Amino acid sequence: MFEEMKTRYFIGLFLLLSIVFGILFGVISLFMPNGDEFIEAGITLVLYVVTPVLFFWYHFRNQGRSVREVVFKEGAVEWLPRLLGIVVISIAFSISVFWLQLFALYPLFPGFVDFLLDPVPMAENPVYLGIMLISIAIIGPIAEEFIFRGVLLHRMMKKTSMWGGIIISSILFGILHADIFGAFIFGVIASLLYIKTRNLLIPILLHIINNSIAVIWTYVAPTWPKWGILNSSELYEKALPNAIVLVISSVLIGWVIVQLKKGLPKKANIEESLEEGTP
Repeated sequence: MFEEMKTRYFIGLFLLLSIVFGILFGVISLFMPNGDEFIEAGITLVLYVVTPVLFFWYHFRNQGRSVREVVFKEGAVEWLPRLLGIVVISIAFSISVFWLQLFALYPLFPGFVDFLLDPVPMAENPVYLGIMLISIAIIGPIAEEFIFRGVLLHRMMKKTSMWGGIIISSILFGILHADIFGAFIFGVIASLLYIKTRNLLIPILLHIINNSIAVIWTYVAPTWPKWGILNSSELYEKALPNAIVLVISSVLIGWVIVQLKKGLPKKANIEESLEEGTP
């Protein structure tokens, strides 16, 4: 199913729609206040809504398949406590490993580190703010899981192996995020969850929980936890607590990956197992 969908066609469709809608949004924004925010919100909707809906609607319809074959609620509820635990560990790991990345980069590229630590201003337009928050917390995770754990993972597994597909798709996922290594590990865990459960809803829920917590955290409690880094001067001041959290969370992340790895189908049966859909 997914392995027949080509990533380059998705990218091509996105670029085409971006040009068409970009011109349309650009003209409309000339007559609106906060025109830049309007254009950004429009491009976000093109990336996370219009392009994925058209792309996957065409392929599922062309193959005579249903989304319910890869996204189903059976068994999903019992995974929620485990997903919440994985998210807590993943967030702790991401914060601390992000510190390590910045700690290593600062002596060489202090300006770049300061740029990464610049706070993101909250949009004044409530409509734009709502679109961005919903895109980050809900729409984005759904679209990204279909693309990375659906299309890319299947395509790369077909061309290489199970772990080849997991690693390559997770690297590409990590490159598109500021916290490259933390996002890479998140991608590995999401891939293992999908392969283990044969249900794309499980990594989607993991992703939604993770991003929702991040959104709430950013706008409600940006100074928590106390060992989080807000500016470059704290890279050395908070080195010890971040190093401790990094070690502990790394051990827990490793344990999670080992547990998810148990009972996976053999290489020869991976695609067949995923194609079976609902157990």
